[in-house]
Amino acid sequence: MTLLDKLVPRTLLVRTFLLVSLLIFVCVASWLTLYALAEREPRARQLAQLAVSVVNLTNAALVAADPDKRLNLLRDLAESEGVRLYPAEPTDRVKALPDTFFFRTMFETVRSELGPTTRFAGSVNGQRGIWVSFSIDDSDEDIYWLMLPGDHAKNDYPWHWLSWGSVSLALALLVAWLIVSRVTRPLRALVDAAREVGRGRHPEPISERGAVELQQLAEAFNRMSRDLKRIETERSGVLAGISHDLRTPLARLRLEAELSIHDGSARQAVIDDIEQLDTIIAQFLDYARGDSQEHAVLTDVNALVDQTIGAMSRSKPTAQITLGEVPASMIRPRALVRALVNLLENARKYGSEPIAVETRVDHGEVLIDFLDRGPGIPETEFERVKRPFTRLENARTDAGGTGLGLAIVERIARLHEGKLELLTRDGGGLIARLRLPLVLAAQNDPENKKASS
Repeated sequence: MTLLDKLVPRTLLVRTFLLVSLLIFVCVASWLTLYALAEREPRARQLAQLAVSVVNLTNAALVAADPDKRLNLLRDLAESEGVRLYPAEPTDRVKALPDTFFFRTMFETVRSELGPTTRFAGSVNGQRGIWVSFSIDDSDEDIYWLMLPGDHAKNDYPWHWLSWGSVSLALALLVAWLIVSRVTRPLRALVDAAREVGRGRHPEPISERGAVELQQLAEAFNRMSRDLKRIETERSGVLAGISHDLRTPLARLRLEAELSIHDGSARQAVIDDIEQLDTIIAQFLDYARGDSQEHAVLTDVNALVDQTIGAMSRSKPTAQITLGEVPASMIRPRALVRALVNLLENARKYGSEPIAVETRVDHGEVLIDFLDRGPGIPETEFERVKRPFTRLENARTDAGGTGLGLAIVERIARLHEGKLELLTRDGGGLIARLRLPLVLAAQNDPENKKASS
């Protein structure tokens, strides 16, 4: 996963909200830019008309005024309007105005009114302002600089509009969040329900409200959930009936073999075949039944492992048990016992002694390892052998089986939100690791909540 993938939000809610927010910000920025561009030219022409008017009025006042009173007139203009007038000298230090669209528009407008020889400056002899040159009576001799205060070119920022715009933007983002969360809320409910179905459970029907598309999606999901529940019920009923119908004649065959077959080896061979058929039927039932209806309870995992493996070791070769520090965890006991039995039988059937069973806690997970010294399984086949009715072409031994043992364990692991791992053991053999989450409190389990309520 790259750094960009880590920074990008993963939830649809956040992604959609960020996209909508980005769209709103782009729209607001575009409108502000368009407003700035739209008001810039009129403001430049307005300043140009002001400069032309001041120049014309000043020129007319100077021409009409008595020469002895011109100095007082210039002083009054400077004090009341901030307009200053200086005769242009060849030694003046002139600094040009910025070459921007605003000032170019102003230059064009002023020159169209006062003539093409009009000059402009941003500073004359160190005095900053907007300087415009003109001549009295259109003569080329008496040329003056007229300075307008630089404030006329400034654009006062509309802070009150900015505050209203910020409030509007905040309201738009809030509404966007409400809209997006309303759209994604049914999707979150659908994800939770789909996760429950994936664990083999049957969640309550999700609400079929909202937009038409979401209603159709919820309706289709609820129909699928009902169909899966019905199919599972029918399958369990059929298998239970088949089991009953098969086990009854198998029991009669065993009794008949024990009473009628006098040859001891032949009798034992028939009994072994009958027991194998009975085991196959039991595995079919275990795989079909599932354990989704069993509630998780706080269970001493070590005690359960010790009791289950110990009971099985009394009738067959003993497995060495090593129990680590494992606190009580939320477990479905019957399902876990079934998984332990299948893992031990798999190690006995396909592996070789010594067989060891170990428990420990690692990074918040309960690990239950079954270790054997058999021929092992190629790493490329680890995932395939966990599928139902799958056996290796070159089995670790020629032992028979249905290919359901690891599939049953895999299903039970998923039911606990864990997983079954197959690992190559150092020195030869196989490690079958049951990895389950360590859940310490009953209220952390959603089904237990329902049961308690």
